[in-house]
Amino acid sequence: MGRTSAAAELSTAAISALFRQHHGELVRLAVLMVGDQPTAEDVVQDVYASVYARWSRLPAHDSELAYARAAVLNRCRSVLRRRGVARRIGLGAEAREDSLDSAEHEVMLSEDRRRVLRALSGLPRRRREVLVLRYYLGLSEAEIANVLSISPGTVKSTAARALATLARDLGEPS
Repeated sequence: MGRTSAAAELSTAAISALFRQHHGELVRLAVLMVGDQPTAEDVVQDVYASVYARWSRLPAHDSELAYARAAVLNRCRSVLRRRGVARRIGLGAEAREDSLDSAEHEVMLSEDRRRVLRALSGLPRRRREVLVLRYYLGLSEAEIANVLSISPGTVKSTAARALATLARDLGEPS
């Protein structure tokens, strides 16, 4: 029993450290993917609960952050899929529009930032993920490839296509 307790304490301490060091970054990542703070916070909270439950089964404990980033992206994909289904059957579209246009949201975001976020949200999922990981989180091509389980070459080509699309959508020269 002492050994199990010590292992539980170790995993709790490691997850607490991961939370303290990277919670804000993971929430910002989720906000960029799903478009609103409350949903992003729920996504990240669910990821931390999942990481805690699976801690002993995670591969190497030097890649917790990469695992957490990938888990956040996967949860965001699920949220976006559910929203797409709800939109197709006519549920929830009004609530989403209201939350994006609330007074708080308007104050927090400048017009330029809203334009960029709108253009970013219009990109295909993979392209949006690559740009967010590269330019918002500052990950290298190798780190992005690891998080998304794709090759570094795919990261490069996806980023180039995404940037060209953003430039076109924002009326910027490429």
